[in-house]
Amino acid sequence: PAYAILSHTWGKDEVTFQDIEANGDRCEPVNKAGWAKIQFCADQAAADGLQYFWVDTCCIDKRNAVELGAAINSMFRWYQNAARCYVYLSDVWKSEGASGGRAWEEAFRTSRWFTRGWTLQELIAPRLIDFFSVEGQRLGTKLSLAAGIQEATGIPERA
Repeated sequence: PAYAILSHTWGKDEVTFQDIEANGDRCEPVNKAGWAKIQFCADQAAADGLQYFWVDTCCIDKRNAVELGAAINSMFRWYQNAARCYVYLSDVWKSEGASGGRAWEEAFRTSRWFTRGWTLQELIAPRLIDFFSVEGQRLGTKLSLAAGIQEATGIPERA
């Protein structure tokens, strides 16, 4: 079935597969900071008409070396096959500042998300990418933010 996928940077208090497993059939919040990203992804997927979403921190059982290896080896496909990719930038705030509401652009270009080894495949694999601030505010798409992405990564806009 169609699904959304979350691209993000990992923090100290991520929700794990074991946390979700411990909840059983109850879809209750996990008392960890990383839950906000999962709730954001669920809400955005629902708003986009998608019933399913995938988040690496809690959808991979990292205790199982075979599963972990298979997940890492198929990560490009997870992103490529997603109906939508949401990039959650935990270090970008979209505040209505003095510069016409676009004060976030410098933080966007210098976001930690652009410094990870996974960023290249997560930029290229998905067809539709939407970027969001830490508050869950939409910043733009891969297409509308192409100039800032090129500045941050050095990857030509064409790519």
